[in-house]
Amino acid sequence: MLESFTIETFAPLVGGVFVMHLDPATDVTLELVDALSARAGPPLAEMRSPFSLVFRGPHEPVAVQRIYQLDHPTLGSFELFLVPVGPDDRGMRYEAVFT
Repeated sequence: MLESFTIETFAPLVGGVFVMHLDPATDVTLELVDALSARAGPPLAEMRSPFSLVFRGPHEPVAVQRIYQLDHPTLGSFELFLVPVGPDDRGMRYEAVFT
């Protein structure tokens, strides 16, 4: 599933809610706050253009860097490697990078 994801998959979902499963008993709501292209210009033939996603969750609990199961009403369930990149005034930010 991850192989088919592109920035176009996520751009319309900015502002939307994802559920991250921290552990079997703890779910955290994340907001997708940005979908950023990492390359200017058209994609190379047969290759996905790199992009990153920035999510925001609550200040606590802070999730550590690892693979998490995420759920979204449109995309369904999928696993994603998330890295905490630091808090802002509204919560903790996490990034996922696709190459």
